Amino acid sequence: MGVEEQRAGKFYVERDVLDELCLDQVARRRTPSTTPPLKERVKDSLRCSMPKLKRSVLSTLPVLSWLPRYSVRDNGLGDLISGISVGIMHLPQGMAYALLASVPPVFGLYTSFYPVLVYCILGTSRHISIGTFAVISIMIGSVTERLAPDSDFTFLNGTNGTAVLDVTARDAYRVQIAASTTVLSGLFQVLLGMVRFGFVVTYLSEPLVRGYTTGAATHVVISQLKYIFGIHPARFSGPLSQVYILIDICRHLPETNIGTLVVSLVALVVLIVVKELNSCYEKKLPLPIPIELIVIVAATLISYYGNLNSQYDVAVVGEIPRGLKSPCLPDVSLWGTVVGDAFAVAIVGYAINISLGKTFGLKHGYKVDSNQELVALGLSNTVGGFFQCYSVTSSMSRSLIQESTGGRTQVAGVVSSVIVLITVLQLGTLFGELPKAVLSCIVFVNLKGMFKQYLDIPALWKSNTVDLLVWLVTLVCTILLNLDLGLAASIAFSLLTVIFRTQLPRYSILGQVPGTELYLDTDTYEEMTVYWTPPLFVCWFVPQAKEIPGITIFRSSTTVYYTNAELYLDALQKKSGIDVGKLLTRKKKRDAKKKRKDKKEKKAKKEAKKQNGVNGHLPNGTVHPEDKVDVEKGSPDLKENRTDIALTDRPTNGQVNWAYEQQWTGLDLGSETGSHGDDAITQTSSTVGEETRGRSSDTHTIILDLSTASFVDTVTVMMLNNIFRDYREIDIDIYLAGCQVCVVEQLSRASFFSESIPKSRLFTTVHDAVLHSLRLQGASDVPIYECALDMACTTKM
Repeated sequence: MGVEEQRAGKFYVERDVLDELCLDQVARRRTPSTTPPLKERVKDSLRCSMPKLKRSVLSTLPVLSWLPRYSVRDNGLGDLISGISVGIMHLPQGMAYALLASVPPVFGLYTSFYPVLVYCILGTSRHISIGTFAVISIMIGSVTERLAPDSDFTFLNGTNGTAVLDVTARDAYRVQIAASTTVLSGLFQVLLGMVRFGFVVTYLSEPLVRGYTTGAATHVVISQLKYIFGIHPARFSGPLSQVYILIDICRHLPETNIGTLVVSLVALVVLIVVKELNSCYEKKLPLPIPIELIVIVAATLISYYGNLNSQYDVAVVGEIPRGLKSPCLPDVSLWGTVVGDAFAVAIVGYAINISLGKTFGLKHGYKVDSNQELVALGLSNTVGGFFQCYSVTSSMSRSLIQESTGGRTQVAGVVSSVIVLITVLQLGTLFGELPKAVLSCIVFVNLKGMFKQYLDIPALWKSNTVDLLVWLVTLVCTILLNLDLGLAASIAFSLLTVIFRTQLPRYSILGQVPGTELYLDTDTYEEMTVYWTPPLFVCWFVPQAKEIPGITIFRSSTTVYYTNAELYLDALQKKSGIDVGKLLTRKKKRDAKKKRKDKKEKKAKKEAKKQNGVNGHLPNGTVHPEDKVDVEKGSPDLKENRTDIALTDRPTNGQVNWAYEQQWTGLDLGSETGSHGDDAITQTSSTVGEETRGRSSDTHTIILDLSTASFVDTVTVMMLNNIFRDYREIDIDIYLAGCQVCVVEQLSRASFFSESIPKSRLFTTVHDAVLHSLRLQGASDVPIYECALDMACTTKM
C-alpha cells in the first residue's frame, strides 16, 4: 500500500496596501515609553532591598548557590575520582609549563593550587579545569625572558676569567616579573568584568583564536628545542625572533648533548604510544593511564640512580623547596613596562576560558555567565600573583578528563588542589633529579590537539575563504611578530575583513516570482528548466524571477552606512541603468537652451508686432492677411526654434520623464533640423529609440529594499535624501520598503520624513510598494496569483 503524498495547503490574504502610516494604524503601534531621568535611575540602582541583596550576593559568590544543595550521594564519588585524576595531571603539566614561563618548576605547582581554589568559589562553569596552559605560559615566558635575559646575570669569574650565570638571582627576578604581570592582567579582567565588558571576547573570532593558539604552539615547540637537544642557543626578541632562534638552534646542533637527546627520544616514544592507547581504548578503560606521572617518576628514579646530571651533563630540575611561599606585594614599577603584555594575556586567557566553559555549559544544560567568568578568572590571577603564581586559564586536556571521569561540580577542582598541596608539602623534594628534557617532552605531546588545528585549513578552504585568510594571517603574524604584536595585528586584520565585507556587498535587482508576492535576485533566479515526459520530451527555459516593467527593485545584502553609502549609490545607478548625473546635466542644458529659444522667440514676436503695428494693422486692429501668412512662414530661425521645442517637450502626464529622454543621448537636434527638416528628425529619433531601449527607457519607479538594514547613520540619511531629490528631478518615483522598526525610528529622529518625503513613501513590503506604483500608473485591478503549490494570495488595493 503506497503512502499518499500530502498536498500543500492553501492560504488567502486579502488586505489593503500598507504604507508606514497605515501600518501604524492597523498594527496599533505602541507609544514609546518615556525613559526615567538619570537621577531616578541612579536612585533605583542604589536602592537596597532583601531580594536585590540576595541576587547580588549569589551572582558575586556562585558557590553559595550550589554548595548548600550539594548532594554527596549523587556527586561525591564522581567528583572525588575526577579530582584525583585531574590532580595527577596537574603535577607534570605544572612543572613542564613552568619551563615555558621561564620560572622554576615549583612555581608551576603553586600556579596549580591557589588559582584553582579561588575559581571554585567564584566560577560558574562546573567542568573546566583552571591551571597552567601552554599558550599563556609561553606568553608569560616571553615577558620574563625579555626583561630578565641571561646576559644581565652573567659575570666573569675572577679566578679563571670564565663567564658565570647567577641562576638564583635570574630566577628570582623572573618570578617577580611573572607575578607582577599576572596581577596586572588579573586586575584588567576584574575591571572589565565589573563594567560588564564580557562581550569583548566576541571580537576574537574562532578562526582567529585557533590560528593564534596554533601560532603560539609553534613558539612553544621552538622554546623547548633547547631542552630536547641539551644546547644553549642565544636569545632574540622582537619581530622575526623565532626565525633567528631557529637558525641559531640549527647552528648549535653539533653541540647536542647525546644523553639528553636519548632521554628525550625515549620519553617521547613512551608518551606517544601510551597516549594513543588511551585514545584507542578510551571506552574500555575506566580511567586513562596516567602516563605523564609514570614517566616523571621513572625518569626521576633513573636520573637519580644513574647520575645523569653528573656523568652525562643532563640538565635536571634542581632543588624544589618544601612548603608554600608567603604572599608578597608585586613590583608595581614593572607595570608600565608590561602593561601591553598583561592586557594581551588577560584577553587571550579569558577567550580560551569562556569558549571552553560555554561549550561544556551547552553540553550539560547550565548557564555560564560571561561577566562573572571574567571576574572569577581575574581574581584567580590577582590572588595567585600575590602568592608568586603566573597567569592561568582553562586547559582542554584536563577539562576533558574532569568531565569524562564523572566530575559534576567545582568540588573536583578542590580535590585536585589537595593532591597538588600534598605534593608541594611532602613529595616535591623528590623530583629534584627530574630531567628537564622529560618535562619538555610532556609539553610536546600535549600540543597534539593544537597542531591538529592545521586541519582547519582544508575545512575553511571549502567553507569560507575569508575565515581561512584570517586563520592564516593570524598564524603568520603570531609566529613572525611574536605573541603580543601578533595578537594586535590579527585583531586589526579580522576587523578589516568585516569592514571590507560590508563595503563590498552584493547588490541585486529583484524580480517577481510568477504567481507569488516573492521578489528574488534576477541574476540568481534567472531561469528554470521545465521537462515534459512522453509522449513528447520537451525542454525549455522559463524566467523564474521577472522584472516588472517600469519598476526597478534594488537591494543591498548588508546595512548601508558611511563606508559603503557612495558605493550603494553607484551600484544603484549602474544596476538601474540610469545615470542621474548625466540626466540632470542634460536637463539643465536643455532648460537653458529652451529659455534662450523662448527669449529669442519672444524677441522675434515683439519685433514682428512692432512691424505689424507700423505696416500691417487695419483700422480695427486686425493683422493684414499677407502679414499673417508671413508670420506663419516666418524666418528660418523661427521655424527651427518651433520644431526643436516640439521635439524636446515630450510630455508624460504633463511632465517630462528624463529617464526616458536618456535614449536621445548623442543626437544633435539642431544639426538635424537645420539640414534635413522635420521628417529627417522623426526618422532619426525613431532609430535611436529602438537602439537604446533598455531598463532605463521606461522606468518610472525605483523601490529600495532596506530589509537588510539594521541601522542608518547621518551619511545614509543624506544619501537617501539626495536620491529622492535627484530622481524627482527626472520624474522617477522613489519608494522605501521593508524597513525595520528601529530603522524607521532612526529616520524619524534624523528628520528624514517631510512634505517632500512623507511616510507614505515607506511601505511594509516590496509587494505593497509595487502595487501602489502600478495603481498610480493606471492599473485598474490586481490579479489573484495561483501558485503551483496550491497557494493563493489575493491583495486588495
